[in-house]
Amino acid sequence: MSTPDPELNELLARAGAWAEADPDPGTAAQLRETIAHASEGQPAALQELADAFAGTLQFGTAGLRAALGPGPNRMNRAVVRRAAAGLAAFLRQRAADDAGRPRAVVGFDARTGSDAFARDTAAVFTAAGIETFLLPAPLPTPVLAYALRALGCDGGVMVTASHNPPQDNGYKVYLGGRAVDEAGRGAQIVAPVDAEIAALIDAAGPVEGIPLAEEGWTILPGSVADDYRDAVVALARPDLFPARDLRIVLTPLHGVGGETARDVLHEAGFTDVRLVEAQAAPDPAFPTVAFPNPEEPGALDLALEAAREQGADIVIANDPDADRCAVAVPDLATGEWRMLRGDEVGALLGAHIVARVGAGASAEAVFANSIVSSRLLARIAEAAGFRHQQTLTGFKWISRVPGLVYGYEEALGYCVAPELVKDKDGISAALLVAELAAAAKAEGADLTRRLDELALLHGLHVTDQLSVRVADLGLLGAMMTRLRDTPPESFAGSPIEEAVDLSAGSEGLPPTDGLLWTTRDSTRVIVRPSGTEPKLKCYLEVVRPVDSVLELPDVRLAARQAMDAALEDVREALGL
Repeated sequence: MSTPDPELNELLARAGAWAEADPDPGTAAQLRETIAHASEGQPAALQELADAFAGTLQFGTAGLRAALGPGPNRMNRAVVRRAAAGLAAFLRQRAADDAGRPRAVVGFDARTGSDAFARDTAAVFTAAGIETFLLPAPLPTPVLAYALRALGCDGGVMVTASHNPPQDNGYKVYLGGRAVDEAGRGAQIVAPVDAEIAALIDAAGPVEGIPLAEEGWTILPGSVADDYRDAVVALARPDLFPARDLRIVLTPLHGVGGETARDVLHEAGFTDVRLVEAQAAPDPAFPTVAFPNPEEPGALDLALEAAREQGADIVIANDPDADRCAVAVPDLATGEWRMLRGDEVGALLGAHIVARVGAGASAEAVFANSIVSSRLLARIAEAAGFRHQQTLTGFKWISRVPGLVYGYEEALGYCVAPELVKDKDGISAALLVAELAAAAKAEGADLTRRLDELALLHGLHVTDQLSVRVADLGLLGAMMTRLRDTPPESFAGSPIEEAVDLSAGSEGLPPTDGLLWTTRDSTRVIVRPSGTEPKLKCYLEVVRPVDSVLELPDVRLAARQAMDAALEDVREALGL
């Protein structure tokens, strides 16, 4: 006879109780099957149960994001209902007054479970006395962010895992109206609000005790998406940039942004837009990509193939919920296609927005980007007479900058119209990218030529990243401790002249776990743990002056060599 295992029996008992209370018959059946296999000693089932019940999925400034499946450490209807109950309690505390009951809007993408999670949220909100609006179909995250403000809502939920793998889903929270101060209206939550909501989620009690309304919420008409589309189309400036001769290959990477992005471009006058057919329709399996993130190698292969076949001028890609925008172009000098880095697109859009609004048009206008993004935007803004502000990583910080006219972060996120969407928006960004690319083509140039012009004006800024994925989150802390205890002395042969521990706060920034070094030749290295993935992320920037277009190739080669040397120094400092 085998000896009873008290820990296993306790785990099986907890899993069995969860299956009994699970409001979703599908995940309940899945869990019972896993319990049966674990009881037989199957290692994979034992590991799955241990992980699914290792703790409770933590609600933070990114909301919730995890793999789908049963258990408290997964995304499922039980976890979502408790999150909705906690958020409803928060909205009642913050927004219930003589002006009326709180209002909230809920959106969802086409990922597995998104529609059910959204309906459950609407049912919980309505039962809690919140006037609730539900988007009518799977739509891009920017439509939800737009609707939050257009409807005067106090809260908003977008059910999406953005560009995560197919097995994931998530729960993104926005605040507006009476629930937050002016700076945060329309933006994602920041600390300490996340902790307040998390405490109310903990206090929500068992899922079977959470009231659900059977009806009473309002399903919004399709016109909400039309209103967003019309508002974005109105951003175009044909009076300043009339050129529309541009052949565009567009891909939504199996996400929900394809139709909206295509319609925006068409109505703004860009009629030669060709969707990548195999990726045009929403598909939660993301069958043609290994990872549905336009930053990942191979994600744009089909789009680039179509662009070569069709003689396109530009490839524009949105991630699955369409809040990010990737751009690829052929280099006029070599004819080879390449994807532009997020910092390159960020600088191009910054310069374009300067031209759109007029240099120095308003002393109150502010450009902003995250601390890990390139310093080139600050130089562009300063030269044009605009203020610039640096923020912590994430649009929840960028969008809160007072007077924001334009903001971006290197991870392909751009806010080109904060008056419409107080968040990154891949569709409005796509429109402005098309506008500036068509203008360049009309002048016999392209986006790579425009980047050369920025280098001549402000210096060549080369950025790159190193990401270290770990299986054990504890390793992230160990690597950060190693860097603090034994910091590097130089990068690429240039001595470090400034070392900043960002955990103490810096230059008006709130404290965050990270380290920043700047060398004598202005090379900058920032290392921080990822806020959403088990990764240590390292951001590097090399800056070199450029005196003439003739020396640009040599400067670019030297900067790349310095970058490669700095990357090697970072690896050595991390003990890799």
